[in-house]
Formats: sequence, C-alpha cells, structure tokens
Amino acid sequence: MSINWFPGHMNKATREIHDILPKVDLIIEVVDARLPYSSANPVIENFRADKPCLKLLSKSDLADPAVTQQWLDHLQQDPSVRAMAITTQNPEPTRKLADTCRQMVNKKIDRATTITALITGIPNVGKSTLINTLAGRQVAKAGNEPAVTQRQQRIELGEGLVLIDTPGILWPKIENPASGYRLALSGAIKATAMQDDDVALYAAEFLMEAYPELMKERFKLDALPAEGVPFLETIGQLRGCLGRGGHVDFDRTATLLINEYRSGKLGQITLETPAMAEKEHVRVAEIRASKAQEKEERKKARKAAYKAKANKKA
Repeated sequence: MSINWFPGHMNKATREIHDILPKVDLIIEVVDARLPYSSANPVIENFRADKPCLKLLSKSDLADPAVTQQWLDHLQQDPSVRAMAITTQNPEPTRKLADTCRQMVNKKIDRATTITALITGIPNVGKSTLINTLAGRQVAKAGNEPAVTQRQQRIELGEGLVLIDTPGILWPKIENPASGYRLALSGAIKATAMQDDDVALYAAEFLMEAYPELMKERFKLDALPAEGVPFLETIGQLRGCLGRGGHVDFDRTATLLINEYRSGKLGQITLETPAMAEKEHVRVAEIRASKAQEKEERKKARKAAYKAKANKKA
C-alpha cells in the first residue's frame, strides 16, 4: 500500500523550493515530534545537500518526552543538523530562533547582516503557527486542515532574519505503509486519502503494544484485548458508539479514537522511535530498488520484443 496525495500546488511548491535554495543560508524544517521520521520530507533532504538544517520538533507537548530526547540525539548525529523540541505552550525558545540560526550559519557573524532561512514542513505540522509566534503577529494562515498555505511568501522578522515560507508539501508517493498510517493519524493527509477505520485499527494495535498502561487508564480497563478489532469494539461500547441493534458503529469509534489521539487525550504518545525508523528506511530502500529493477526488466523486455518484431519483418 502506498499513498498518492500530491495536489498540484505541492508540485509547484517543490519546484519553487528547488529554485530558491541557492539563495538561502539555511533550512528550517518543521516536523511533528510524534513522528519525526514520517513527517520529514525526503525531497527536502535530497535538495539541501550539506546546507545547514534546523529541525524543529513541533507539538512536543503531545509527544512522549523520553522518545523525543532519543530523536534529538539521533538527528544531531549529523553535524549539519541542529534539532529542537518546540511547543505553542512554551513559545520562548521559538522566539530565540534568530540567534540559533545565526550560530548555525558561520559566515554570518555580523548582526547587521541578514540571514535568509527557508522554512518548510509537511501539511498541518504547525509551521504557520510557528511563523506567527516568531513574527509576533498574524502573517501566516494557520488551520487544522492540511494544505492551508498554498503559495510562497517572504517574511521580514527583524533581528537580521528573513523567512521564506513555503506551502506544506508531501512527496509524490509515500511508499512506507507505516508512515502513511502515521501521517493520516496525525492529520497531515486529507481525510479522503485513507479510510478512518483502517487508520484507527493501525492506531489501536500500535497503542496496545507501545502504550498499554495509558490505554488501560484512558478507557478504564483492567486488561487489554489481544487484537485491535476487539479493542475498538470495547472502546465503542464504553463510549456509546452504537448503531442499530446495539452493535458497535466502527466509523464513529474510529473517528473518536483518532480525534482523542490528535488532541492528546490519550496521553503523550510518539508513534515511532529512531530504531523503528532505521529499519523502515532500509525496507523502503529495498522496495525502491525492487521497483527500479522491475522497471529495467520491463524496458529490456520491450526492447527485445521490438527487436524480434523487426527481425521477423526483415
């Protein structure tokens, strides 16, 4: 299963990012602290080469603090990357980003010199809210739906920092199934891209395995079912998500679980660890290599068929 949700404005925004990169001093990439691997755009990583990158783990108040620290340590193994956990609940570190950017761009040591930073992130990751906090005013449209920002804009922040704001962009094909589910669960993908019941089943199975005590506490259970479907049935019964005949309405139950996760009512939960991401990264590379090989074999087969046909005519 792979997800293809790549509206036209995202394709345009990707081209514009590629074109403007030579003119910027560093990249600020906003990722979701609950899924730092799945919410990092591989297209941006390919574009940036060795350009300095400040990774901001947004919504860190909703993430597992211990796992967030693992991610900060993991990301900063790359000498060109600095990582910070941020949240709208504590805006002070965000307001000091100009100094952080200046420290990262070694050639810009004079405060009178302007630093130009490209700020990017996938949809609904909190980028616009961050920009408004930095600016101290409403300069970027924020919302709970993906694809709110749809054009590039230049924002003068003062203190020698200029931001180039870009639309939230995904990449053309999300090949890692787990990343697709996590992005859908977090709200980064339009609701029409995946079925809520599929996303909720993925969430139920993950949450029971990774955060069993939080699930028991939230739903007042002494023990958890062995599988995801019975867990969703239990949640539906407990919360009154019932249809005709008293049967559990799975659509309502799925919506409830997804919304409670997004709002943080289930607790501070992170959907992936660096160890999980490394394994999945290897798997995605294998998938891409396999597809490339299949494509090459189809190309050779077409050439052989064409040659055989030409020889037959001769």
